[in-house]
Amino acid sequence: MKIKPLADRVLINPTPAEEVTMSGIIIPDSAKEKPLKGTVIAAGNGTKDEEMVIKEGDTVLYGKYAGTEIEIDGEKYLIMRQSDVLAIVE
Repeated sequence: MKIKPLADRVLINPTPAEEVTMSGIIIPDSAKEKPLKGTVIAAGNGTKDEEMVIKEGDTVLYGKYAGTEIEIDGEKYLIMRQSDVLAIVE
């Protein structure tokens, strides 16, 4: 399935959470720290008031509670507004 975000929204593939284990203890997904970094898969065209500066392929940092989690073909993605993105990693 192909998704094209509208206006100033971006579709992000979050970097997988690091699995930290100590002395054989497995940490469940619910207790893992959510990643705050990801790769932009698709971006909208922007709005008449705000130009889209984020483009496909950019690695970005975003807020801990930013965006809406969606699932496409069994893969989890985040969709959020450009203003929720904190920085582009170069």
